[in-house]
Amino acid sequence: MDFGYDAATEELRARLTAFMDECVYPAEAEFERQAAESGWRTPPMMADLRSEARARGLWNLFLPGEHGAGLTNLRYAPLAEIMGRSPRIAPAATNCAAPDTGNMELLAMFGTEAQRRDWLSPLLDGRIRSAFAMTEPDVASSDATNIATSVVRDGDEYVINGRKWYASGAMNPDCAIFIVMGRTSRDAPPHRRQSMILVPRDTPGLTVVRGMHVFGYTDGDHGGHAEVLFEDVRVPAAGLIGEEGGGFAIAQARLGPGRIHHCMRLIGMAERAIELMCARALSRTAFGKAVAEQGVVQDWIAESRVRVEQLRLLVLKTAWLMDTVGNRGAHTEIQAIKIATPATVEWILDKAIQVHGAGGVSQDFPLAGLWTAARALRLADGPDEVHKRSLARRELKKHTAKDDR
Repeated sequence: MDFGYDAATEELRARLTAFMDECVYPAEAEFERQAAESGWRTPPMMADLRSEARARGLWNLFLPGEHGAGLTNLRYAPLAEIMGRSPRIAPAATNCAAPDTGNMELLAMFGTEAQRRDWLSPLLDGRIRSAFAMTEPDVASSDATNIATSVVRDGDEYVINGRKWYASGAMNPDCAIFIVMGRTSRDAPPHRRQSMILVPRDTPGLTVVRGMHVFGYTDGDHGGHAEVLFEDVRVPAAGLIGEEGGGFAIAQARLGPGRIHHCMRLIGMAERAIELMCARALSRTAFGKAVAEQGVVQDWIAESRVRVEQLRLLVLKTAWLMDTVGNRGAHTEIQAIKIATPATVEWILDKAIQVHGAGGVSQDFPLAGLWTAARALRLADGPDEVHKRSLARRELKKHTAKDDR
């Protein structure tokens, strides 16, 4: 494994760092002001930031292959980390924000030519936004086989009935298309009962009931989350993504890259937290000496550095495996980073908040918002416990195989 950056990646890192220094960090205070006024709408200033990012060649960096920048996971990792230092602005400014990233990957991998023309192209161009609707309020959606929203074939159409919530991206006024996961069969094997289907936002019977908060935040910069009702929603059968019954497999293919992208950005969040923690500790005096000289604070700083370096190595190894043996071959590592990274970064942010005192929970520093994002990611794309269960079963299976010999 060689985690060194090639010349092209180094050039992109320098260009992205300059964009962050010149455009993103100076815009954070105004962004928060506009976000407070905009509610679920994307703050208006994002339009200029997106134009600037595109002009600088910092656009669709996340997507490999012909449709995106062509970067491998390993080459994208340091760029996502830089963007993670300002996660409310930088990913959206560069068209690298969820849920659009996952939806674009899904369409690139499984979409028909018509689906790519109608939806992938405008998403890549930034002309529309999208939503992903999988989680439901009435069932434990961490087990995707529980999904109850029905998708029933009726001639050349599918009829959709059900209720979703935390449909990511659905509150954005520019959201034009939903990717919905629903049940197309009651009798197939459990993992072959679900399908993915495209539902245009303006389809009759689709109602966005309300926006969902995340620890009190609207998360409007990423399009917000919504509760959505589907009542006899009719869409063309051509809107089915992949094959009927392939929804679970498609979801796993979509969530794998999404999970590592979250973890890459989380490392950037941790790095910014460490910087803020050190600066605060050096600038404050308590009980006759600098806060930085307090033993407990030094312990937090040292532990934070050790933990973030461990995480980065594990994430880079996972990216390397995804590039060399594919997502399935990296399944163990993808689950490991999804377990370790949000919880560890949450811990680092907690210590940074503690060092800041009352300021740490205020709007004067980004730490409260960063903590919220890290904590929410212990649920998003599968809760910790589901990943631990799956990882433990895989480990046990190795020993079961040995015992059978």
